[in-house]
Amino acid sequence: MNKKKNNMKSENKIVRSVNKNVRSSTRKLKPILKSIVGKKVGEAIRDLTFSEKRISKDVKKTISSAVANAENNFQYDIDKLFIKEAFCGKQIIMKRFRARAKGRAAGIKKPYSNLTIILSELTKKNEEKHGSKS
Repeated sequence: MNKKKNNMKSENKIVRSVNKNVRSSTRKLKPILKSIVGKKVGEAIRDLTFSEKRISKDVKKTISSAVANAENNFQYDIDKLFIKEAFCGKQIIMKRFRARAKGRAAGIKKPYSNLTIILSELTKKNEEKHGSKS
């Protein structure tokens, strides 16, 4: 257990925000999350603002929460934050039914998802990692 604590101190602080019970399937969330990974926070929020997908509002809210966590808990500079990881997982599935002809019933599944956003701060070490090509 001591090794884990020492490794966490040496690593960069992880800023995360988790939104549980998002009313959407993971299949609909994944393309949105893939499009924002690696972008700066301002660009990602701008892209989500103009997105036509309904679920993009919840993703934008989760990113805003992660930015607030970074600012208040770790005193990070908002302008240097970028989205390091964004992923989703399955949650519960509400099962309903719809009445059909001749006394039958058809099932309806209403899936929920968990949404996790992980932010990191841009540092000069990351930018100069590859060096110049001169």
